[in-house]
Amino acid sequence: MRAGGGAAPGALALVCRCLLLGPLGLRSAGAQDGNGCGHTLLTPHSGTLSSKNYPGTYPNHTMCCWRLQAPPGTSLLLAFGDVDLEPSEHCAHSSLLLADPQTGTAYGPYCRNSIPSSPLLVTNSSTVTVLFNSTSHRSGRGLLVSYATSQHPDLVSCLVRGTHYTQEHVSVYCPAGCKDIHGDIWGNPSQGYRDTSVLCKAAVHAGVIADELGGQVTVSREKGITLYESAFANGLRSKRGSLSEKRLVFHKACDDVLEVVTFNASSWWHEMDVLGQDRAWVAERAALSTTGHSWAAEPGAEAAWLELDLGTRRNVTGIITKGSSEQHDYYVTSYHVSSSRDGKNWRPYRGTSGQEDKVFEGNADSQGEVSNTFIPPIIARYIRVTPQSWHQRVALKVALVGCQLARVRVPRPYVPSVPKKVLEPTSHPASHTSIPGIALDPEKAGSTLLVMLLIGGFVLLCSCLLLLAFLCHRKRKSAVELNCGITKEYTEPDLVQVSPSSQTAPSTFKPLLEEGYTLPLVLNHYDIPGKHHEYAEPLPPEPEYAMPFSEPEPAGMHRSACIIAGSAGCSLVQYQTPALQPGELPAGVERTGSPYSEGSHGWPRHCPLAHVYHEAL
Repeated sequence: MRAGGGAAPGALALVCRCLLLGPLGLRSAGAQDGNGCGHTLLTPHSGTLSSKNYPGTYPNHTMCCWRLQAPPGTSLLLAFGDVDLEPSEHCAHSSLLLADPQTGTAYGPYCRNSIPSSPLLVTNSSTVTVLFNSTSHRSGRGLLVSYATSQHPDLVSCLVRGTHYTQEHVSVYCPAGCKDIHGDIWGNPSQGYRDTSVLCKAAVHAGVIADELGGQVTVSREKGITLYESAFANGLRSKRGSLSEKRLVFHKACDDVLEVVTFNASSWWHEMDVLGQDRAWVAERAALSTTGHSWAAEPGAEAAWLELDLGTRRNVTGIITKGSSEQHDYYVTSYHVSSSRDGKNWRPYRGTSGQEDKVFEGNADSQGEVSNTFIPPIIARYIRVTPQSWHQRVALKVALVGCQLARVRVPRPYVPSVPKKVLEPTSHPASHTSIPGIALDPEKAGSTLLVMLLIGGFVLLCSCLLLLAFLCHRKRKSAVELNCGITKEYTEPDLVQVSPSSQTAPSTFKPLLEEGYTLPLVLNHYDIPGKHHEYAEPLPPEPEYAMPFSEPEPAGMHRSACIIAGSAGCSLVQYQTPALQPGELPAGVERTGSPYSEGSHGWPRHCPLAHVYHEAL
């Protein structure tokens, strides 16, 4: 039968057989038993299980039972990565069956001709029994199944690749146990990974998650690069890959190289080279950035160690190691890590299990770099590396990765405030005089006052704006009237005849310095007459006159005024010239036949000579 229905009698018999294996450990959470079990890692929050020889052909006449147990209050989700069992009627020869012992619900049996309808199975139980059974068969890879609790609905299989997604940003939950699953990865943490890489396995290689725990993974699909370099990190070696359309870049915080203040070591080697010179492999040579040879322990020394002082406590998230140099083939293949806050009391790093000291995989040659991630991170000032195995000689270069320790303020315990005892008044409160026709609520008095202040402020603001608009309008009007009295720029003024009696009128000649005259301030070449007090230079001793610009008047027209009026509404313009001598006529006027001679027209001796002025070109 399928999911949710009753199982066939043969399937139920297999389930009962699996449940009867209590003495073998199936009663405990995350247990397994049988001769057909392959790679398996079971934890309370996630895990991965597979058949024997996966992805190769599974063996004949085998059986494996897995019991999955989630924490109380949660249910289980199962992701089917691969189910490739030889087909048969009702999956009688080889099958995969899932059952809930508490409710009696069965899912399956499944085989090649009866695969799960969905890659993700959502159960309503915290306990699920997985049973794999095989008889005689010829082909089939077997099965690969992952699980997680209901807290991670974005669970994916260990076989999911980056090409399965089209969006730029992906966030999924990778189960524990994907590190040893068959699948290739190309690239390294600094460059990124080819999008054809297995996603969860690449996340373990990049140090984003620990294979023993699994976890949430956030990755971006960015533009691919021409070449992906190989690297060894966290127990995995990636491949060298070619150009791809997209690459996977994992988001990882606190991943900066930390500065080491002091290096210290249990001992160091003094080498005598072929030239008889002494070469010291001291602890300071252990910095990863140094060129040449590295630190090396003294030959024959037991329990050699290298110590790094960070100066202050740091959040250490990883370590990078390297061998001696290109000229020597010395390197450490495995090591332990310890930490201390004071340099005296040391604590070994045990990783996520917390049971045994974790052994980190070191280098496979003397030239390449190997990275390992601390999950959870180490918070300490001193880090000590203790080599466990090495090639030829203990020689090492080290760098630590992490960030500054964030200061977290511990919240103070909450202490409820006790209200002070209020003394009751012994006398009666003063009575308030009420305003006729107005009833004020004491509780609403504050809000009413606030509203009144807001209204008053608004009225004041409007009044200021109106006053400002009125002043601007008045100022603009005054500017227009002032501009009306300013004439345009003119050429040199013509001479105007002035009578002797008019010498007391304002003169156009510059006064003497003794009279208090100062030069006018000319701001720019746009200043025009009338805007500043400007004077002409005094005439030379000999009389010199400028030829006036005048327009001939039409015949028959009589001049009736000595002053030329300006534009409508503007003031009149009049220029004065030195007075003519008695009997002298202006230049260009003949005594006979002239329209200005005394006769029918008559020259007005009582009026100065006025001319028409032209605007400057």
